[in-house]
Amino acid sequence: MLFGKLLPRGGNFFELFNQHAERIVEAAHAFTQLVANYSDPHLREQYNRDVDNAERAADRITQEVNRLLHRTFITPIDRDQIHQLINTMDDVADLIQDSAETMSLYDLRSVNEEITRLTDLSVKCVERLKHVVGLIGKLADPAVTEAALKTCEEIDRLESDADRVMRSAMSRLFREEPDVREVLKLKAIYELLETITDKCEDVANVIEGIILENS
Repeated sequence: MLFGKLLPRGGNFFELFNQHAERIVEAAHAFTQLVANYSDPHLREQYNRDVDNAERAADRITQEVNRLLHRTFITPIDRDQIHQLINTMDDVADLIQDSAETMSLYDLRSVNEEITRLTDLSVKCVERLKHVVGLIGKLADPAVTEAALKTCEEIDRLESDADRVMRSAMSRLFREEPDVREVLKLKAIYELLETITDKCEDVANVIEGIILENS
């Protein structure tokens, strides 16, 4: 099937992918602001709402893609790939929201350097994800295909960086934090933040599969 084919009267899957990626980036940027302004309860609440709004908007797009998939006889790429891609992307948005919620539910009093570093890596990963998702509809062009594969490699490297930061953070946490409750809180938050980059890597792997099957 040709990548550039528009869907008959049902909209465009590629455009919906792009819209979803934009909502993920919105959620990630709002979460970054939440972390940066964590000492201000008013701003923290405001940015938490922004994360929630972006995640709900992403959910609506996911639902639309899945409805469209059921209504469309001919799809521009494999149906299973469409389903896997949009739902894996939605997992990224969910994890960003989960991270914000966990910080609130666990009554985290302040953020540390490790949380800031993991947040920065998550945002970079999400931004690269948005870029590569925007290339999916143009993969008939070999130059675009090459650019998409390079972006997937960048996401892989960012995930590896986040994994190293998390391992270092865990080591420091168990060595230096005497309060067991703080250990449990921070361990959960570190793991969630690192999982955002894991899930971005999963999206990159799905896109690599789409490239290989349609090249």
